Amino acid sequence: MKEVMAILPASIRTILHALPSTVTEQLEEIRLRQNQPLEVRFGQQSSYVTASGQLTSISSQGWVFTEEQSVKLLNQVSQHSLYALEEELKRGYITVVGGHRIGIAGKVVLDGGEVKGIRDVTSFNIRIAREKKGAAQKIMPVLFEKGKLLNTLLISPPQCGKTTLLRDMARSISYGSEWSSSRKVGIVDERSELAGCMQGVPQRDVGPRTDVLDACPKAAGMMMLIRSMSPDVLIVDEIGRPEDGDAVWEAIHAGVAVICSAHGANVTEVAERPMLGKLVRQGAFSRYIVLSRTKGVGTIQAIYDQGLNPLKKEQAV
Repeated sequence: MKEVMAILPASIRTILHALPSTVTEQLEEIRLRQNQPLEVRFGQQSSYVTASGQLTSISSQGWVFTEEQSVKLLNQVSQHSLYALEEELKRGYITVVGGHRIGIAGKVVLDGGEVKGIRDVTSFNIRIAREKKGAAQKIMPVLFEKGKLLNTLLISPPQCGKTTLLRDMARSISYGSEWSSSRKVGIVDERSELAGCMQGVPQRDVGPRTDVLDACPKAAGMMMLIRSMSPDVLIVDEIGRPEDGDAVWEAIHAGVAVICSAHGANVTEVAERPMLGKLVRQGAFSRYIVLSRTKGVGTIQAIYDQGLNPLKKEQAV
């Protein structure tokens, strides 16, 4: 939270510092919308926040985020140089020190039908990046079979901990564990969330034998890493485009293991999507891990084999 507090205007910092520790310890999002009340998401609930740092379900009691505060926040995030953030503004988010991501919304600027950037920013969604070492410990055994690292697809709805889990998988594989010796890991971090790089340097512990392509399109990045860094495994967050599927197959045919994630509530939903369904039918993945929030963020809902057969409990954990 120190890194997040450092970029916030003083008035917002004061309010957040007054929140109960039980809230700040679970804080996932800080949502700021111009002329609307400050909202926070923690655990599995959301609430507005009053000027004295009290939680309330009544929007009219919440502290209102003004245009002046919006300008101050954008200036602090950009260090008074929006030009330096031009590429990030095109994508609709800014990554700050610590790997925290700030989603933005406002007036979109188009150039030839393509998004050139966002101006008149009026909404901010500050997503708190939390590093949970050991998060992947229970599922690491199912990623290996006779010493071979299996191609794995992590399926998860939003905010169920998939990025945290992928990050810890990368760390565990890079360091080595009781299930496998240390391996070379390549991460394509298109949204700068997995490694949380600043100026190319990972702010999160992704292991000593890990190379990161930050803010790089997934498909292009996977091919670049294979050609330049000879990874044993590629780790990629949120595949979904046709070119992503082609790159997954290219990596597999090159003898590189692939661990990636996709949005979805279950394997059936994922299998019905054009690109992902093709990968499923062709047997690209040997493990499917489904996450949920039924028992909190990062709940392992189910694990399936290549044929989408559920693993038995003793096999899965």
